Amino acid sequence: MTYKLLGVGTNAKTIKGDSDEYLTAILYMTPYKVMVDGKLFNSCSMAAIASCIDGCLNTAGRGAFNNVQTARQRKAEWFYRDRDSFMDQLVIDVAKFANYCRKRDIQPCIRLNGTTDIRWELILIDGKNIFEWFPSVQWYDYTKIPNRKVSHLSNYHLTWSYSGANPKYEKYFDDVISNGMSVAVVFRKPYQSKSWRGYKVVDGDKDDLRFLDPKQSIVALYAKGKAKKDMTGFVIDIAA
Repeated sequence: MTYKLLGVGTNAKTIKGDSDEYLTAILYMTPYKVMVDGKLFNSCSMAAIASCIDGCLNTAGRGAFNNVQTARQRKAEWFYRDRDSFMDQLVIDVAKFANYCRKRDIQPCIRLNGTTDIRWELILIDGKNIFEWFPSVQWYDYTKIPNRKVSHLSNYHLTWSYSGANPKYEKYFDDVISNGMSVAVVFRKPYQSKSWRGYKVVDGDKDDLRFLDPKQSIVALYAKGKAKKDMTGFVIDIAA
């Protein structure tokens, strides 16, 4: 089944969690700064302070191919050029995917920020955001924005993405943990310890179903793509 915006079975990690119980669809667009019709838009507002631009997963896996980057750019241009028609198409894609899963008795799961960090909860369609329009879908994302207001959305799960590259950003760690969020940490090599900074570690590369993680977990991820050579502090070499 094909979709104009969503991708299913295109991410090596989400495939690990796809089964007769869960199936994940992801929306990928060009991250960080995007030039559209002479105007500059930012799809990742915390990217600069978190210093994750060079190590962005946008280049990992299939993202290394030019045709994939072109497709992501095209979707980003559509999003910023004509938000209403973009959201209309997203609703069509989500309904189609949810229906496909429902017929097979599978839980539909969707990540809208595959390579972006957009506050989708603020984008309304006839007075409701996409999560409220599809309450039976399990939505989840990684985010670098520590104060997104989504606690009222029981079907949307966020995992905060850590970076030690900038003390101004790193200081949010205690706040997000105290608020019950899990924290994704990218390590240069597979992390073997069962804890990090006193919190339980889960293997984030085993699957992508973050909403199943215990609260306040450290989600250990292995550096991929350009992140393997990142030396800013975004990628962690040793336990800190």
